[in-house]
Amino acid sequence: MSFKGKVAIVTGSSSGIGEAAALQMARGGAKVVINYSKSEDDARRVEATAKEAGAEVICVQADVSDDTECRKLAQAALDAWGRIDILVNNAGRTKFANHADLDALEADDFLDIYKLNAVGPYQMIRACLPTMKKQGTGAVVNISSIAGLKGIGSSIAYAASKGALNNMTTSLARALAPEVRVNAVCPGFVATPWFRKTFGDEMFNSILERVSATVPLKKAGTPESVAEAICFLASDASAFVTGETLLVDAGLHLDPMATNR
Repeated sequence: MSFKGKVAIVTGSSSGIGEAAALQMARGGAKVVINYSKSEDDARRVEATAKEAGAEVICVQADVSDDTECRKLAQAALDAWGRIDILVNNAGRTKFANHADLDALEADDFLDIYKLNAVGPYQMIRACLPTMKKQGTGAVVNISSIAGLKGIGSSIAYAASKGALNNMTTSLARALAPEVRVNAVCPGFVATPWFRKTFGDEMFNSILERVSATVPLKKAGTPESVAEAICFLASDASAFVTGETLLVDAGLHLDPMATNR
């Protein structure tokens, strides 16, 4: 997929889905801002890989839950290349809590998760909007989750934050047209390094086997498979698409018994 002449910011792109999306765009000719909050070593590794592919990239530390940091990140792209064509809002967080255990979450948990998962994307879009409007074109892809549509996933706070992000995608697609397109990708389970690190090899492999056996397509998602959908919505191939919430979940949403997986 060609991104020649495009400038892309991918938040949370030091690993997982963000890394895969940033590298696919870089290999397609985009100039890419690699963003990280804490994992500089991982971000530098992604930067080096993109440069090996011949791409122009910069690596920028920024916590996108902070509005000042969002503006810094957008300005870094402008300082380097003078434009912003694509924004992928990938950075996010969660807290694991059984949905039936209402004592497992406090108000601060909701606020912490919302601040990055919903407010962060809003702030990043706002920071990039003047440039996109001036250019007359721009594409935003919000990385949401099936949790935001089905009320499943790691916790109620996480599911609620992604539901908010989906609703915001629709609202902003309407408000920012015709210059800026806003879409969302909603993955199901994705076999990322974060999941392996969080659960350990044995539990990770067990989850992977269970998901692969359950979903209609009989395979779990990978960062690269989700990145393909992201790149489609970010590219000119989807120039007639806005306000879309695209499920990328191997058919998990077709299962009426889908629960907290």
